[in-house]
Amino acid sequence: MDKRRVVVTGLGCITPVGNSVDEFWSSLMLGKSGVSDITVFDAENMAVKFSASIKDFDAEKYFDLKEQRKLDLFMQYGMAAGIDAVNDSMINDADLDTERVGIAIGSGIGGLPSIETTHNTYLKSGPRRISPFFIPATIINMISGNLSIKYGYKGPNLSIVTACTTGTHNIGEGFRQIQYSHADVMICGGAEMATTPLGIGGFAAARALSTRNDDPQKASRPWDTGRDGFVLGDGAGVLVLEELEHAKRRGAKIYAEVSGYGMSADAYHMTLPSETGEGAQRCMKNSLKDAGLSPEEIGYINAHGTSTPAGDIVESRAIKSTFNEHSRNLIVNSTKSMIGHLLGAAGGVEALVTVLSLKNQKLHQTINVENQEPECDLDFNILSSKDVDIKHALSNSFGFGGTNGSLVFSKYD
Repeated sequence: MDKRRVVVTGLGCITPVGNSVDEFWSSLMLGKSGVSDITVFDAENMAVKFSASIKDFDAEKYFDLKEQRKLDLFMQYGMAAGIDAVNDSMINDADLDTERVGIAIGSGIGGLPSIETTHNTYLKSGPRRISPFFIPATIINMISGNLSIKYGYKGPNLSIVTACTTGTHNIGEGFRQIQYSHADVMICGGAEMATTPLGIGGFAAARALSTRNDDPQKASRPWDTGRDGFVLGDGAGVLVLEELEHAKRRGAKIYAEVSGYGMSADAYHMTLPSETGEGAQRCMKNSLKDAGLSPEEIGYINAHGTSTPAGDIVESRAIKSTFNEHSRNLIVNSTKSMIGHLLGAAGGVEALVTVLSLKNQKLHQTINVENQEPECDLDFNILSSKDVDIKHALSNSFGFGGTNGSLVFSKYD
């Protein structure tokens, strides 16, 4: 059977530099950092005292107080981004077959804040004080579940969990559901809230985080010789995907087309990427093959770009081995330079950035690159945001466990 074409018709996000799509995009164009000292808990005894947390989140815009008590913050972020994306798409204004509308929103870790506070309650007051809402407030699939209940969407409902590739894989699998006619609309992405004592402490113990406590806003510096780890970030990014003819029939605005999706595994190490980047290379090649595009047709890559000593070099090697001489013509940037690493939400937010970059024909700067790593010798757009003329773009996510995902988006005319 012929695969159906899929387009993006709605966007929603909660990020460290803006809690709406417009505010987020404006901040990116200005090169604004969302990294700051941790205030959500006392980090005085922590090795890392900063993160890219959400500021001024208005939960009452989306949930009443009773609902808020039943939802962990990661779930509130994911549902808020999903609600905004649905509203942006205006799909509920159409004559909608709800059995053909599905949801795929995941998280890398899930309800860590609620797990920690509930454990403290248990230690202090015993098991009788554990909330009956504890389990449904923390399990990862409840973003998708709660949104389906809210809107009555009865199509495929799932939540893929693949560490830092979670958002990308959920979008990719939502794309497949529509391509192969299992659904006409999929609401897809990822959400995370891991700025907690165990979240910060755990990643710090693994020596994954930057320890630049004296200058947090300079800590996330992909491809810079001074990088020393990633900055933990929180938030959510959600896209509404829709079958092209379905979108056209209802007169939907179309941001971009989803053209391809690729996956691979490194089969190498729990937390480190394979040194040659061959896993990431295969992933990108798989996405290009799926899109039916040659490497030379890609103009822009929104990179995984985490600011880790190993990861940045490996991704650069993978890009160069995938695109060969054309890699010199690519523009590559890292959204994480401004918002940190949102773990399971990263792929959702960065896919949203890639879509807006194609729609607006503008690319944001990679900030904090002061001394570019010699081996990372690509164009990382380190000076300022710029106007471009690109037709096809790639968004990369690579996660712990060696799980890789790449999405290809195309300009829709």
